[in-house]
Amino acid sequence: MQQRLAHLALVVEDYDEAIAFYTQKLDFDLIEDTRLSESKRWVIVRPKNAPADSCNLLLAKAANDPQRSRIGNQTGGRVFLFLHTDDFWRDYNRMLERGIEFVRGPQEEPYGTVVVFADLYGNLWDLVGPGI
Repeated sequence: MQQRLAHLALVVEDYDEAIAFYTQKLDFDLIEDTRLSESKRWVIVRPKNAPADSCNLLLAKAANDPQRSRIGNQTGGRVFLFLHTDDFWRDYNRMLERGIEFVRGPQEEPYGTVVVFADLYGNLWDLVGPGI
């Protein structure tokens, strides 16, 4: 038996602004954008050059008040997602140039170099790269 995570749902306010953030600010690829109904789309993004079978983000537009209340705080203020990179300083500097909000500056940890940033809605992410 083999199992894997295929998608993680990320609750967003607006499909198009979320697509723009992930593709233009973080250089993710838009994998799919399929209209399912007048108000619902199936929108998948993933980091550029990630393997085809890697876990993707499903951008899920909030459909009601309880869902809207979770936008930007899906984990109660904890880091939610971890973006690994092969070149920490390249990606960190690119993100700085693109106006990404950093919550904590770069630090060396036993597992690598890490910085905490916020996405367009305030969800916290770690950018993690190889250590020095």
